[in-house]
Amino acid sequence: MRRALAIDAQSYGPDHPNVARDLNNLTHLLQDTNRLSEAEPLMRRALAIDEQSYGPDHPNVARDLNNLAQLLQATNRLSEVEPLMRRALSIDEQSYGPDHPDVARDLNNLAIFLQATNRLSEAGPLMHRALVIAIMFQKQTGHEHSNYQGCTRNYLGLLKATGLSDTEIEQRLKSVHDTFV
Repeated sequence: MRRALAIDAQSYGPDHPNVARDLNNLTHLLQDTNRLSEAEPLMRRALAIDEQSYGPDHPNVARDLNNLAQLLQATNRLSEVEPLMRRALSIDEQSYGPDHPDVARDLNNLAIFLQATNRLSEAGPLMHRALVIAIMFQKQTGHEHSNYQGCTRNYLGLLKATGLSDTEIEQRLKSVHDTFV
């Protein structure tokens, strides 16, 4: 991975979007191997390159913000996470519209964070909306949204965390799905 990064940096220059892509990939590898302190400066560099290359409101910047937020959450720097996630959500909503699959991903990520910080009443509507987008995608395309299973699991977990009974949870899920029949 580092070799690909070096080749792209030499071929295209150190501030080329391909270098940002390589930095993103390397960051994921470092995060997956619990080398978080090595990953953060690389992710911040990828974000800076994409902001410089595409502007501050480009979907690649939203992707980088989400990735940085996930990394900061893993390092327990929670006060820095939410603003990044909200900015990513805003960029994707403006870029793609409110019902795009990337918006569902952003909503789900933010809702998981809010749930992890015990803000269940804020997380609920976001997870519900993410699930609705995933269901709409399936109805429109005939294909399962890549985040559908995760959105469903996360919404179930949130409903359980709020103390709803199994019957109430089943009714909530059924009502979401019934909206699109």
